[in-house]
Amino acid sequence: MADITFITGSTLGSAEYVAEHLAEKLEEVGKSSELLHGPALDELTLSGIWLVVTSTHGAGDLPDNLQVLFDEITERQPDLSAVRYGAIGIGNREYDLFCGAIKQFDALLQNRGAQRIADRLEIDMLEHEIPEDPAEVWLESWIEQL
Repeated sequence: MADITFITGSTLGSAEYVAEHLAEKLEEVGKSSELLHGPALDELTLSGIWLVVTSTHGAGDLPDNLQVLFDEITERQPDLSAVRYGAIGIGNREYDLFCGAIKQFDALLQNRGAQRIADRLEIDMLEHEIPEDPAEVWLESWIEQL
């Protein structure tokens, strides 16, 4: 089992790129990881450490590939009290529902008993053309809290 399971949701691939970059950084400090792009609930271990990275689609919506997992958690109501997680959202502050997808997913995980490690990171693509940069800075402090 990997030390950290990445769960990504993306329409154009930016969240996947961020997750892949962070997985490399974790490997450099001796942490193993598993990358799951839009997994189903049955693909996840309901314990351990998750790192959710998602872009926001449309009007604050989850990308289609992450919506399935969100719906499964909502419908099946699993106990996630053995899950600790980090949350990274990618969006554009020009939209009213900036980083709406990660805010929804974060609230859902907490509602099911999961405990977030550190503050949620919300990356504004207008401010950071390369979202991997602020994510890497955030990861350094996040690792210290594991």
